Amino acid sequence: MKNAQMVSVFQDAPAAGAGASGVAAPVLDVCQLGLVLRTVVWVECVVVVACMFGAMHFEDWLLRTALVTGGALPATLAWLLVACSLRHRLAALGLGWQSAVAVVLGALAGVLACAMVALSQAGAPAPWLASASAGGLLSAVVVVALVLRARSQREADAAAQLADLQSRIRPHFLFNTLNSAIALVRAEPDKAELLLEDLSDLFRHALVDQGASVGLEQEIALAQRYLAIERVRFGDRLRVTWQVDPDAGVARVPSLLLQPLVENAVRHGVEPSASGADIGITVQRRRSVVVITVTNTVPAGPGPGGAGVALRNVRERLALLHDVQGQFSSGLKDGVFQVRVEVPL
Repeated sequence: MKNAQMVSVFQDAPAAGAGASGVAAPVLDVCQLGLVLRTVVWVECVVVVACMFGAMHFEDWLLRTALVTGGALPATLAWLLVACSLRHRLAALGLGWQSAVAVVLGALAGVLACAMVALSQAGAPAPWLASASAGGLLSAVVVVALVLRARSQREADAAAQLADLQSRIRPHFLFNTLNSAIALVRAEPDKAELLLEDLSDLFRHALVDQGASVGLEQEIALAQRYLAIERVRFGDRLRVTWQVDPDAGVARVPSLLLQPLVENAVRHGVEPSASGADIGITVQRRRSVVVITVTNTVPAGPGPGGAGVALRNVRERLALLHDVQGQFSSGLKDGVFQVRVEVPL
């Protein structure tokens, strides 16, 4: 199969939840802690710079900054709260309408900020129109940033699906799997049927758009099917230990998060070693965080290259989905390679 043909599989249909513009909806998904912090810091930076205009001296600038911050900060938080609460309703609208709603909310937030400042300066003229315009403009900039972020996430998801599909149809993987099924047809037909079902599910998962995120329990099931196929090939060389907290399955993770990590463990731990390798997958819930750990022994050193691309892709998609609440780390220590992922519940 040509690469162009595989690319067309993902380009023929828009991503789930995508509007006419091709950007995944909702655009105004500002409920993540990282986005809230960045928006507040950015608005405060604008306030700090704006207050420099007209300030006579340093103390005057500090006073102006404190005064305007007292109105801008609550107004910004109010805009974020309303946008977050309306994100599901706005998801049914197109990008244009979502942007218009965001700008209108920004203008209202600007009026709110002006009112709060006016209350602290009784009798002083209030720049209502300028405040509303500034609020709408700042909201428009935030919307542009969210649209660019959504497009980056969609491109990363498509790249991950393409990479996964390519790995599924690697000649040696498909050849070895079919050979294993042929060898089992007469001796153990039930096992051969299960093997082909697992292979079919892997292809189906790679071809079907899963959206930006899936439940962790779905990723665990997919990884188990992949390991079931590889166990037929490697036999006792593939030694897997699972430790899964049943309460952790509700966590949302990027599609195709766990399976590439497990595949790397097989390729760089089991394949190059005559004695095989020990693979451990641990999923634990720790209060409001789920910790996913994938470890594998390596025969000597870090093993062959190639794992960095998959790990980098997982890290980038995790950051796009959960921002600062998603953590990713990997490293080799004492002959054991470990990947650790943290996602919020």
